[in-house]
Amino acid sequence: MADRLTGMDVFVKSIRLGGISAAARDLHMSPAMAAKHLDALEARLGTTLVQRSTRRLSLTEAGTDYFEKAERILMEIGEAEAEASSRSITAQGLLRVSAPATFGVLHLASLIPAFSARHPEVTIELGFNDRYVDLLEERWDVAVRIGRLANSALVARKLVAMRVVLCAAPSYLARRGTPTRLADLGDHDCLGHTNASLAGTTSWAFGKDGTIKVPISGSMCSDNGEALVRAAIAGQGLVYGPRFIAAEALRAGQLSELELDEPPMMLGAAYAITHPTRRPAAKTRAWIDFLAEALPSLGTDW
Repeated sequence: MADRLTGMDVFVKSIRLGGISAAARDLHMSPAMAAKHLDALEARLGTTLVQRSTRRLSLTEAGTDYFEKAERILMEIGEAEAEASSRSITAQGLLRVSAPATFGVLHLASLIPAFSARHPEVTIELGFNDRYVDLLEERWDVAVRIGRLANSALVARKLVAMRVVLCAAPSYLARRGTPTRLADLGDHDCLGHTNASLAGTTSWAFGKDGTIKVPISGSMCSDNGEALVRAAIAGQGLVYGPRFIAAEALRAGQLSELELDEPPMMLGAAYAITHPTRRPAAKTRAWIDFLAEALPSLGTDW
């Protein structure tokens, strides 16, 4: 088994590092020994994994399939060993965190100094993306997701409740009037989000379950909620979306919250998501515990 894993390690590192010699240096063995391990691996599998030349290695079709699986296996083994070692006690190493772009920029980035003060041996990589990332395939340790979670095998921990708000600048309301009914939205400039199906560019969803669809139109739309809020502050129109984006402007009086004859839809909450096939390392547990402590006090009006 040890030889199998060594051959697998040589193979993966040869591809990642660009050659057998580079893999040998990383694994503290001679290039000849590394080549023997790779030969033995191919012989055991009964197939050629790499085409070798004096300049580079190139994966065969079988090698491409095997590489993805082998890299995942080695990563899982590394995490298991880390969990069983002192790394399971001390939070350390690179922590890769995926989060929605607007929420990450507005609220997560500002929390990093406090987290780093507690866990100075952890380096954080923040990746901001509004799509649902694949934790395993894209090698994220944890993701923050907002909304109602679909049934999933992923492990989720609720961090803070969130809600949706309809609002506009006082200057806009003075000019166009204040809507009080869903039917009034047709007479207003509604700033739609191009990536939000329930608060999009052609209709907005109201009612706690989001079942009441109201046609809307507007002179501006965007794929970024903060941009829509900024435009609303400037008097462009009504904005409908997560309250965490508009909270600061509402506190400052730059926007006014509006109540209609039906309530806004329920947004749900922010969750920390991890993969069920991996026991979270100390760094991941430390980050999730930190968010569960910090976000509720930060988001009292979300």
